[in-house]
Amino acid sequence: MTVVSVSMPEALLERLDEFADEHGYTGRSEVVREASRDLLGEFEERKLEGRDLMGVVTVVFDHDTSSAEERMIEVRHEYEDTVVSNVHNHVGDHYCMELFVLEGQLEEVSAFVGKIRATTDVLSADYSVIPVDDFAAGIEE
Repeated sequence: MTVVSVSMPEALLERLDEFADEHGYTGRSEVVREASRDLLGEFEERKLEGRDLMGVVTVVFDHDTSSAEERMIEVRHEYEDTVVSNVHNHVGDHYCMELFVLEGQLEEVSAFVGKIRATTDVLSADYSVIPVDDFAAGIEE
């Protein structure tokens, strides 16, 4: 097996080690391998290519110590044809939550999610995606 070096903040490494211990993993490598497989498979499992998609992306960041808010605005403008709605809320004393509603093809949706997840100082970036035709079929039944 190839050995890979990964840089991450100390706090994230500590959480990773705690997670491995609490859930019976043999070590952090096993956790990272599983997480990588899950991440790579997220958009593949439902065969989403060529289908119209709708999605929701929820992002949380600390507004006192980051430039994440500026980056959210930049990405939103870059994907203005994909982002159909955006809500910004303050959560607690120091946090912001961005909610993005998306419509588009897999390429645009996955690129948007990737840029959000790659943004420095994002504490959480969760999303869900559903093909529009699956949703429409449920309504028509």
